Amino acid sequence: MIREGFRSISTHGFMSFASVTIIMACLIIMGSVSLLTLNIDSMIKKLEDQNEVVAFVDDSYTEEQARALEPQIAAVMNVSSVQFISRSDAMDNFMDNYNKDLMEGIDETVFRHRFVIQLTDIALMAQTKAQLEDIEGIPKVNAHLEYAKIFVTVRNVVTVIAMVLIVILVFISIFIMSNTIKLATFNRREEIAIMKMVGATNGFIRLPFIIEGLVLGILGGGLAFAAELGLYHLVTGRVVNSLTGSFISVIPIQQVALPMFIAFMVTSVFVGVFGGVNAIKNYLKV
Repeated sequence: MIREGFRSISTHGFMSFASVTIIMACLIIMGSVSLLTLNIDSMIKKLEDQNEVVAFVDDSYTEEQARALEPQIAAVMNVSSVQFISRSDAMDNFMDNYNKDLMEGIDETVFRHRFVIQLTDIALMAQTKAQLEDIEGIPKVNAHLEYAKIFVTVRNVVTVIAMVLIVILVFISIFIMSNTIKLATFNRREEIAIMKMVGATNGFIRLPFIIEGLVLGILGGGLAFAAELGLYHLVTGRVVNSLTGSFISVIPIQQVALPMFIAFMVTSVFVGVFGGVNAIKNYLKV
């Protein structure tokens, strides 16, 4: 029965080629959508890391009193890191960005002690801002809430669209694979009926088709993985770098190669086996 499954692949060469091609096409599309989503999510996270919250200390606090607030700030949920900037440091940073001659005579008392805070999740920026302002000695917190909302919205929209596309493509792959194998088994319907009538079990009849679908799935998944690697190298190595330079950074292929290979093989085997079993279920009703 196992040998019969392998023999069917060569016997129905065109249909086998069509099945492998369909699996490859669907997996490449799914893989490309997934990689695009991962890279967009990675870029959004990097932008999120650069989106800082600045908590200003009360004017009446000395530097020692201001520094004493750091443990309270660090204890706030969603705060990942805290950096204290004194009045003198704030003035130096300000002078570095503007013409020092024009700013001559400005005293450091014009500036406030402050904390530059990195957040774990910018989706909770509004709640974190409110919690920071509840700390005694922190009268004001500067937070770019509008940018945070944009980042979160873009991330959620990209994730939802990618998931919907992947689910649709999986169902399309199963449907096309099943119908392709159905065409290959159409001429064998009388053979299946005879086997059924002489006492062959459903499992005995299904086994060659399961083997056929399994082999075609593995072959399609392996070829799709190789093609996806080449496509990813082409896009990231030539197109992205030549058009955008260092503005857009991509995830190294080494980080995604193994998970992508596993996902491709699991999906292709599932599609192949399910397609093979589903293709002959009507012919088993004798």
